[in-house]
Amino acid sequence: MAVVSIRYARALADVVFLRSLDAARAIAQVNEAADLLRSNESLRKVWENPAIPADQKRNLLDAIAARAGWSTEVHNFLAVIIDHRRVPLFADIARQLQAELDRRMGVTEAEITVARQLSPDEQRELEQTIARSTGGKSVRAHYRTEPAILGGAVVRIGSTIYDGSVKGQLAKIRESLSA
Repeated sequence: MAVVSIRYARALADVVFLRSLDAARAIAQVNEAADLLRSNESLRKVWENPAIPADQKRNLLDAIAARAGWSTEVHNFLAVIIDHRRVPLFADIARQLQAELDRRMGVTEAEITVARQLSPDEQRELEQTIARSTGGKSVRAHYRTEPAILGGAVVRIGSTIYDGSVKGQLAKIRESLSA
């Protein structure tokens, strides 16, 4: 079903770019809808139930979208998801949309593990270094601290890991000495 999720995500990404919409706002609204579905089982059951008329589902969507202030495009996208009975895939569609928008805008996600909390200047410098190593892409960094790495940083971009930690360097020295 990942292919279906990707197809819907790409369709909304096309709309975002063709209409020059604010991508951050669109993904925030889609994520808000996904969170609402995740936290509200009754709503999810109503939208997934084929016995409930489509008009009633859309009226409920209209009320929610108006209250939440969602854009017409996101509202219409959710209507298509509901009409095509893709509500069970919505969380995956939202994830795929984020990935597709990131790809089109040249943004890369980086999980950064550091031994201690970094200052904003240190974070900015590290993110600039990562951006240069990824061909100039913007970096959306997610930091976590792990004192066990002793110092430096471990950066994960997709499936690639760059280990610049003191712990990692000591392990490499240990391997070379034992060889």
